[in-house]
Amino acid sequence: MALKDLIPFGMSLPHRSPDRIGMDAVHTVATRAEALGFRDLWVTENTLDHVNSFDPVVILTYAAAITSRIGLGASVLVLPVHDPRMVAHQWASLDAVSNGRAIMGVGIGRPFHFVEFEVPQAGRVARFREQLELIRSLWSQDKTTHHGRFYNVDNARLGIQPVQTPLPVWMGVGHPDAIRRAGVLADGWMGAGGSTTEDFRRAVPILKQALTDAGRDPETFPISKRIFIAVDDNPQKARFELNRWYTEVYHNPEGTDSSGIHGTREQVRERLEAIIGMGANHLLLNPISNHVDQLEALAEVVGLT
Repeated sequence: MALKDLIPFGMSLPHRSPDRIGMDAVHTVATRAEALGFRDLWVTENTLDHVNSFDPVVILTYAAAITSRIGLGASVLVLPVHDPRMVAHQWASLDAVSNGRAIMGVGIGRPFHFVEFEVPQAGRVARFREQLELIRSLWSQDKTTHHGRFYNVDNARLGIQPVQTPLPVWMGVGHPDAIRRAGVLADGWMGAGGSTTEDFRRAVPILKQALTDAGRDPETFPISKRIFIAVDDNPQKARFELNRWYTEVYHNPEGTDSSGIHGTREQVRERLEAIIGMGANHLLLNPISNHVDQLEALAEVVGLT
């Protein structure tokens, strides 16, 4: 059975790289991924970065303009460093211009994010929860009045509303407590590309139990993982490419084998099937170089061609 018949697959847009990212590659990957039948296109958020990276809303808006059906997601926005009123407006706008294709992934961030953006770490979970509450209220209500610990608005109204009701909010969190929180608050969950395969294996039962405890169906809740990936007929070349990524971008060469997937088409297919067996019902494939060629190879791996 083809992997595409087991679960849907997302594709990463070229958006973060130690090399220059050409807009021709972004255009080709966006339009070709839609034509091939990938479910959605994804980016990350890395604002102050040591490698090249696009703003997620800008690059997804570009992708929205050149496609018509494929979903458009970010995993993840580091929500606590943003003003929720601005985030609500940006993502409602993206959903409107794409005719209801946006998926907003959010996370709580790491200590360095709070330092970079001069946001207090104290109460970060409470801030995160309040931000989500305010964003969803602005998306769903004609006027919002909110008086909380961090934000206050009276009769506030967005200039535009999302097409989707609701616009889905996924979480990309890894701590067990945060995973349990996702089972209550989120509309989907995606394991980080830097997290290991074993991290994912351990996270899925925690998430499913939290969903069950909240009276939600674990079988219909999106459970995904970003996978940094390299395919080549020469498996040593595939590993070399992925090792360069984990070394230069993540400063974590061990992630080449513990988190990423590399090898021939058959080797990659076997590894993807194993992760599906761990409970994934969606996977985001993230080539790290040669994006157009890798897109075609991965379409073949999962059975879209």
